[in-house]
Amino acid sequence: MDLFGRSYHLPHSPALRRSLGVSLVGLGFLGFLPVLGFWMIPLGLLVLSHDSPRIRRMRRQAAVKWARRGERKRPTPPR
Repeated sequence: MDLFGRSYHLPHSPALRRSLGVSLVGLGFLGFLPVLGFWMIPLGLLVLSHDSPRIRRMRRQAAVKWARRGERKRPTPPR
């Protein structure tokens, strides 16, 4: 999995990936606690997106939106 230009390795077992993703999302809802945080929810959805077509579709649509947003904000060079 590539995230922000860095490569991270996920477990090869689909069951282990699903349990990791569900755990991250579930613990993310306890974000008001000091160590756990709401940042765990998108990370868990990113892990789950490797096995779930619905979440994968949402991730790809978000990536396209971010890419288009970056192109729109990039200034054009003067001629």
